[in-house]
Amino acid sequence: MKPAPFAYVRPGSLDEVLGCLADGEGKVIAGGQSLVPVLAMRLGRPATLVDINSVSALSELRLADGMLRVGATVRQRTLEHSAEITSVPMLAMALPFVGHRELRSRGTVCGSLAHADPAAELPAVACCLGARLRIAGPGGHREVAAAEFFAGAMTTAVGPDEVLVAAEFPVAEAGTGFGFAELARRHGDFALAGVAASVTVEPDGTPRDARLTAFGVSDRPVSRDVTALLTTEGGDWRDLRPALEVLAEEIVDTEGDAHGSTGYRRRLLAVLAARELSSARRRAAAGKASS
Repeated sequence: MKPAPFAYVRPGSLDEVLGCLADGEGKVIAGGQSLVPVLAMRLGRPATLVDINSVSALSELRLADGMLRVGATVRQRTLEHSAEITSVPMLAMALPFVGHRELRSRGTVCGSLAHADPAAELPAVACCLGARLRIAGPGGHREVAAAEFFAGAMTTAVGPDEVLVAAEFPVAEAGTGFGFAELARRHGDFALAGVAASVTVEPDGTPRDARLTAFGVSDRPVSRDVTALLTTEGGDWRDLRPALEVLAEEIVDTEGDAHGSTGYRRRLLAVLAARELSSARRRAAAGKASS
């Protein structure tokens, strides 16, 4: 199939971008790796494509005030190979799983977040880390926590006359460890199930904060505070698995398909979660903030 007819504009400033979106009939394009297939299948029929690649202010990638700010036109591959990514180890863990190298060379970080595919990696990372999403619209700029940004499958807090201009990820603190894993039919495919885990420990190794985010198992990333679980259960992943099997029963609500039943995804999630939480805890206890 081919896309339905559309107009194309390439504004040079954020104000011009917002002007092009004012009627609510436009759609922002940066990398196009998510949007173009949607257009080709005619699942979306915007009147106008608003190309934001000429807005230099949206290409920002910098560390400031304990946050890594990633502008709307920053490519996934650019971030993956940047010096700044070492400050947010979970991003370094997750990005190699995002599509294929060729797709990451064009696809943007914010584009993946705005597309909000339930099986995508970056929305789960944003939720697990408590990222902040900055949105510009006719009323000015506003900030939305990642937990409130994703409203459902391919649905976010960004309005039709707004644009996601940046994502801000917290820099890792000492004594925090991370884990990330997914299982897909082939590398680069969307995950059948995946997890992102963050564990912060006290100087004596006691877990102070532990968070688990699952993706590919519901209509959006699903996060849970699992600090109590790590405090009461043993350190080995096998000790964690029974409690996480119970949690998976609650979290996984996607229907089964040709690639895996609901029950299979629950078992898969429990194993991945147990392993990655255990790994994150060991890294945290070793005083590491990286993989």
